[in-house]
Amino acid sequence: MEVTKIENVTRVFKIGKVETQALRGVNLSIENGEFTALVGPSGSGKTTLLQLIGCLDQPTSGQVYINGKDVSKLNRNQRADMRRGTIGFIFQFFALIPTLTAYENIEMPLLLVGESPKKRKERVTELLEAVELTDRAHHRPDQLSGGQQQRVAVARALAARPSLILADEPTANLDTPNGKQVMETMTRLNQETGVTFVFATHDPRVIQYARRVITLRDGVVIENHAEKPEV
Repeated sequence: MEVTKIENVTRVFKIGKVETQALRGVNLSIENGEFTALVGPSGSGKTTLLQLIGCLDQPTSGQVYINGKDVSKLNRNQRADMRRGTIGFIFQFFALIPTLTAYENIEMPLLLVGESPKKRKERVTELLEAVELTDRAHHRPDQLSGGQQQRVAVARALAARPSLILADEPTANLDTPNGKQVMETMTRLNQETGVTFVFATHDPRVIQYARRVITLRDGVVIENHAEKPEV
């Protein structure tokens, strides 16, 4: 089943009289359970495409379907509802709330969807174990290493049981050992939960984990093929 379908999508940014075409008629489908990398040089359009899939932006033309629903014309509140219930995000700079503990950061999406205290506790405990951070549950971000912070971010992204996880340069601020651990965690959770992962990257350490690689250049998909992970 298709989680995401992109049909003839363009995205044009206009600053004054200057127009920049970030995406030029992109077509692709991402199936349920895939572990997919969007790759390409800076300015290729991969982050723009990730933002469209994540309902953080809207295409200039074309359609974006998430779980069969056309999200291209949704208003801001409708896009927020779609993100809250369907999509989890992992960011390059972790984006954890600095005054909250690891436990509380993971719990936040469950509070937003109105989960009961009992179910919140069960889910957060389960995810802390899944990312091997049970002993860091009550540590704030400034008390965690970069790799630990990103694993908290992975757990938070999964908290509300989304069908799709989007990660933008998830290892860019990590050294090689921590980057490897984060990617191994994401790979394992993809296999165990069946949640679809799509990540934008130019990092060879990340690309080698992908089971599918979509290459963009100048706003166009130039390659789209399956990869055998070399880990």
